[in-house]
Amino acid sequence: MSYKPPRRAVALEYGKRVAPVMTAKGQGETAELIIEEAKKQGIHIAEDPQLVALLGQLEVNEEIPESLYVAVSVILSWVYWLKGMEPGDEKGLDSSVD
Repeated sequence: MSYKPPRRAVALEYGKRVAPVMTAKGQGETAELIIEEAKKQGIHIAEDPQLVALLGQLEVNEEIPESLYVAVSVILSWVYWLKGMEPGDEKGLDSSVD
């Protein structure tokens, strides 16, 4: 029987501040709840274990460090594409791009 590490998840908010902010993080059951809530709200989910591990070192409500801008921008550009948005469109929305 092989060991499977617990699932980990982070949630990012972008659009209200200059840099994305981590709004939630967890592993195991907490991660599953984060993912379930995101799905309920129609938030797109990207799976990148290495990026989640790096972001998981941050505190909740902390802006992501510049060293992760490129990796996070790839995820954000994917979300924009899926939503048919362009950079700057989030300024006119009530909620942020998640």
